[in-house]
Amino acid sequence: MTSLQRRALVASPTPQAQEAAAVLADAHDWVPPEEAELIVALGGDGFMLQTLHAMLERRKPVVPVFGMNLGTVGFLMNEWRPHGLDTRLDRTKAFKVVPLAMNATTIDGETHALPAINEVSLLRETRQTAKLEVTVNDRVVMPELACDGILVATPAGSTAYNLSAQGPILPLGSNMLALTPISPFRPRRWRGAILPDKTRITLRVLEPAKRPVSAVADQREIRDVAVVEIMIDRTRELTLLFDPEHALDDRITMEQFLS
Repeated sequence: MTSLQRRALVASPTPQAQEAAAVLADAHDWVPPEEAELIVALGGDGFMLQTLHAMLERRKPVVPVFGMNLGTVGFLMNEWRPHGLDTRLDRTKAFKVVPLAMNATTIDGETHALPAINEVSLLRETRQTAKLEVTVNDRVVMPELACDGILVATPAGSTAYNLSAQGPILPLGSNMLALTPISPFRPRRWRGAILPDKTRITLRVLEPAKRPVSAVADQREIRDVAVVEIMIDRTRELTLLFDPEHALDDRITMEQFLS
């Protein structure tokens, strides 16, 4: 990556990120995001996801993003340092992230198509346990799963909600997806599956009027879904940039050794 590319600066509305943006604003030449060949994002993981989704929604060629952490965890971000940005950008290591495509149909027949970079999750809306039918590539593999919900996570998202739900950590580049139940009741001992990322997963809500379920693609929710289909969308590849000593693949690997 070269520091001579046209760059845009975007920042979370939090005071910390806005203060950092003010520091960088006069130190470099910036262009609007729609004219940029590279984006520098200041904030936390949530803001990084917002930045990536904004590019996907514009449906224009996506550009690499270099994030600096001014949030809480900052798993998808680099360390915040106001100096030496040009040198850092020249040394970055690029990682490709392929999002999920979620196609959800509600009980009223409305359809919604949304991308998800971390995960798609189905969650019960009321005190009633959700009941789901799980289909993999047109084959019903679980006629009825009683649970609080279920999620499908990418490798980049496998250390987020998926890990909190006791799902597996997937190495970047593994070409796998994690299918992870959330508080399964029946079958009680099922802990999920690891599937090739070419798999098409269909989740059908059983008794949707009595047991309503919402579908969430990263941060966007569709309520009262009846059927949700999830698959990888290879036409919308994203690129994240990292300092060599802070590379995403190494961070995901090391998460397996943290207590």
